[in-house]
Amino acid sequence: MIPTFTQHPKPKREAKPPKGPRQRKCKVCRSLFVPRSMTHKACGTDCALAVAQDERKAAERKDDRARKQAIKSRTQWLAEAQAAFNAFIRERDFDQPCISCGRYHAGQYHAGHFRSVGAQPALRFDETNVHKQCAPCNNHLAGNIVEYRIRLVQKIGALRVELLETEHAPAKFSIEDAQRIKVTYRAKLKQLQQAK
Repeated sequence: MIPTFTQHPKPKREAKPPKGPRQRKCKVCRSLFVPRSMTHKACGTDCALAVAQDERKAAERKDDRARKQAIKSRTQWLAEAQAAFNAFIRERDFDQPCISCGRYHAGQYHAGHFRSVGAQPALRFDETNVHKQCAPCNNHLAGNIVEYRIRLVQKIGALRVELLETEHAPAKFSIEDAQRIKVTYRAKLKQLQQAK
């Protein structure tokens, strides 16, 4: 014999009371108000004037930034790209000693080039050519290149060092190259920082 189940009727839901108009916080004074439209951001005339003034200033700042970016020289773009690249190198080698003297100390560290930018511009942004270096070695010992080379061979191998020491085709980085390098190394730096 198959058991039978009696179905109970579902209780009827009570009708919800109608919602009033949705409220929003004023961007200036943070009090609640009922907006007239989706773009309504302020509760009254004074607050609306303050919002409009803030938006105008923000638009002016954006225009100023765009104008400054447009008139930046190639040299300025390269300096910004170099700064982003150097920050990445210092972060990449954060827990390593100076590539030249092999010491850890509390002083300032640079991103020191094995082959200088003046000697080999093509290696300016080559990650195998640039490593964390203490300020005394980089500034006062002209890179301390003999010691740099010894530790660089230990770090990346003799073959790669020899490749760095060969002649490279001259490189002239364009503004677009510098912009791309800056964006790339800012993103790489952010990835390293997030991984820690």
